[in-house]
Amino acid sequence: MNKFKQKYSKINILFGLIFILSSVAHAQNFPSVNDYKYIRIGDLQDRVSAYGGERGWNNVYYEGKKWPAQYPLADNFVIQRNWFAIEDFTDEKGVHWDHWANYLYAGYADVSIYPMHLEQVAKFEVPQVYVDGINISAPYNEDVDRIDPNIPSDRMVINTINTTAGITVTRRILAFSQQYHDDYFIRMVTYKNTGNTDYDDDIELTSAIKGLRIGWGNRYGSREGAATADNQHSWGKHSWVTRRGEAYASHAVDVANFTESTTLDQLEWIRAGFSWFGQSELLDYDNIGAPERSGTGRLTGHQFQGSAVIHVDKSATDKSDDPNQPVFLGWHAGDTYPGIGNLREEDADEMSEVYTMISGTPYGGDGNGGTNRMFEDNVSSLIDRVDPYKIHGDGGGTNVMMTYGPFDLAHGDSITIVEVDAVNGLSRPMCEEIGAKWLQGTGTYDLPPSGQFADLGVNYGGTTTDPDLYKNAWVYTGADSIMMSFRRAIANYNLNFEIPQPPAPPSFFEVNSGGDKITLTWGTSASEGESNFGGYRVYRAVGKRDTVFTRVAEVGPGVLTYEDKAASRGFSYYYYVTSITDGSLNTAGIANPTGILESGKFYTMTNKAAFLKRQAGEKLSDIRIVPNPYNIRATQYQYTGEPDKIMFLDIPAYCKIKIFTERGDLVTTINHNDGSGDETWNSMTNSRQEIVSGVYIAYFEVTKDYTDSGTGELLYKKGQHATKKFVVIR
Repeated sequence: MNKFKQKYSKINILFGLIFILSSVAHAQNFPSVNDYKYIRIGDLQDRVSAYGGERGWNNVYYEGKKWPAQYPLADNFVIQRNWFAIEDFTDEKGVHWDHWANYLYAGYADVSIYPMHLEQVAKFEVPQVYVDGINISAPYNEDVDRIDPNIPSDRMVINTINTTAGITVTRRILAFSQQYHDDYFIRMVTYKNTGNTDYDDDIELTSAIKGLRIGWGNRYGSREGAATADNQHSWGKHSWVTRRGEAYASHAVDVANFTESTTLDQLEWIRAGFSWFGQSELLDYDNIGAPERSGTGRLTGHQFQGSAVIHVDKSATDKSDDPNQPVFLGWHAGDTYPGIGNLREEDADEMSEVYTMISGTPYGGDGNGGTNRMFEDNVSSLIDRVDPYKIHGDGGGTNVMMTYGPFDLAHGDSITIVEVDAVNGLSRPMCEEIGAKWLQGTGTYDLPPSGQFADLGVNYGGTTTDPDLYKNAWVYTGADSIMMSFRRAIANYNLNFEIPQPPAPPSFFEVNSGGDKITLTWGTSASEGESNFGGYRVYRAVGKRDTVFTRVAEVGPGVLTYEDKAASRGFSYYYYVTSITDGSLNTAGIANPTGILESGKFYTMTNKAAFLKRQAGEKLSDIRIVPNPYNIRATQYQYTGEPDKIMFLDIPAYCKIKIFTERGDLVTTINHNDGSGDETWNSMTNSRQEIVSGVYIAYFEVTKDYTDSGTGELLYKKGQHATKKFVVIR
């Protein structure tokens, strides 16, 4: 595609998105706008607020930027504070402001911001997923508001906000489920001088906007890493930050030609800032990566989270990218910023301070922001135990900060800024392998083949006997991974979002437990008639769904079922099925590696276990308790991935199971009514307490007459009962 056509197509996409928005975003009262929309289709999952800015705190923990999303506690987000400010402004009451500023967050709704619209659009219908007849996808059906096959991404969240300045802010967040593009979101934000200062359709202002400045601060915090190491990491107190792109202006043309073969040094041209888990002075060991010292050593704070600039309009009339934007890309203290109150006249000084801050001058002085607090400026090797908090001194943590402007907007004019938000890092298997070797603490370790920090004491491609250097060198390859995510997002944008596409996922997925097999059935992919359609792949996990899934089958087009006869009794099984291409239309190597593409796994991934369930036992004496004794030290020899699992086997088809302590205290009651001979218990009491060591009594009472289906013989009569003892060692 030639450059003129590329530019024309991008403009058409932008106008098309605006048209889509204008057709649905009629004025409405605030209470009818949902607070959040959740994007849950890729390895990166997040929630988007109706207020233009994001705050992770949900009154329990910091939620957002989950990666990798199939694992618990994978949140990597604290807050994204969004400001814009203008100068020489007269509001609708006739009050003149030297500077007027707005902070986009929920607390100013109905005061200075007016959330007009929040919706999520999907490119295709959401597959429904069933396990043993239960629709496990039902709770997520409200994620999507409508279907539009013409959107440029697999999901798009559209958010519109009017403001007291008469500037309407429209965010379009694009998410993809193609396996090489599902760890980032492209965020397209348009600031338009509409003159609409409230909820209704009336236009209150028609004057030009002068000197528009736009800025935001983004803070990382590792939820799981904080739980493992130091809870202060949960709000980013000890996070490192860095930036890239100082040479972007002289390499803008090169960035436009990124391919999959782009080298690490070329990635340095991307305008980006990102954060990661830093050292805490409260800990007496090297906590980079947050290894589980009291467990397996697995790294739990390995993610790198941040943003990069893709495109900034030069002006309202020149839509080409401005290589000199952002005007500031650096660091700012987490909780050090002007409080602009409720936009009262007495807030005028604070508004001027906001304007100064997002013009590039740190609020509170150089000690609270700038560019000299970056990681590379403050360490001399990857094993320096420098606490970032001792550098920045803000108990709230560190923000990556980007600011843009100034822009002048005549009434009706707009400017658009396009950015990418991403999270990336080591894979879960690598976190387990590296953490286990670090915990062992002896031997010779292989260092990664390459990385961005060769000047910080790393002999890439070599070996070391220092377990901390080994661990940290691999953790810091996450910087390369997030830069790769940024590169692919830029390539996606440069290709007008026409990246090689995977097939549509199966139209539904059904898993049914059975006596001698688990049966999987799925609906035909809408892409099955396409020339490059390759068939389907089936993946399985054992014991828990938050683990690595293994491919167990690959079948051709038209094959819509699979029988898992390799499953073992007593184990939990989780599945997903993908549609695949044959790779024939993914050969360019510009946006991603060549070869086979798969539909996203999260469309069909099950979160409810399937089992092999055998028929009920024929007599009460058949009942078995497995394992017995239960020994916490031998869980690896029992039920994989389920260390607290105890099974009751060959039990009556319909019965009540009561667990008592040896002295007769009731621990829990289980109602077994599925007609099988198997029941599971997670070793928890009715009050959700874990049981302790001791001797326990299981009481089984038949709750329904049960006859042999072949002979009609009565096997159990309601009210019959039996008891079994078992031992628990913890």
